[in-house]
Amino acid sequence: MSYVPRLQTKYKDQVVSQLQEEFNYTNPMLIPQLKKVVLNVSMKDAIQNVKLLETAANELGAITGQKPVIRRARRSIAGFKLREGMPIGTSVTLRRAQMWEFTDRLISLAMPRIRDFRGISRKAFDGRGNYSLGLKEQIVFPEIEYDRVERIHGMNITFVTTATTDVEGLSLLSYLGMPFKAN
Repeated sequence: MSYVPRLQTKYKDQVVSQLQEEFNYTNPMLIPQLKKVVLNVSMKDAIQNVKLLETAANELGAITGQKPVIRRARRSIAGFKLREGMPIGTSVTLRRAQMWEFTDRLISLAMPRIRDFRGISRKAFDGRGNYSLGLKEQIVFPEIEYDRVERIHGMNITFVTTATTDVEGLSLLSYLGMPFKAN
């Protein structure tokens, strides 16, 4: 028997029935689910020092367990001294078991380590049920050794769901254990 992540088991056993009860879905295929999680690190300092971006990519790989892709500038911007094709960021797209594992570690390990954490905003939905949040420090993840960090940088995390509305997306993420602020 293959390994099933803890959060995926919770989704199948509890969250599906809670969502079905809340929104009265007639078809089980309409029940919202987590499709993918995208992590993105952009660094303006990578223009002068590409080594910083390589370090960020290695840290992102340690956090996710998957090799990140280096993102390049699409067009030149003279004010930023940026030319088309220069490496500017790194990203990882997680699906299936890795997505569930990362989300579980984010909720249960990383978020409680954030200084002065009072919950995440309910307002960062895109209108289609997808949620984005930003972290200011990569050191909240236990995989990152604080002594070896050259530079503290943040990251954007986007949760892509099959929900059609923000209310459905909020319910899905809340039932999964995402610590949203109480209005």
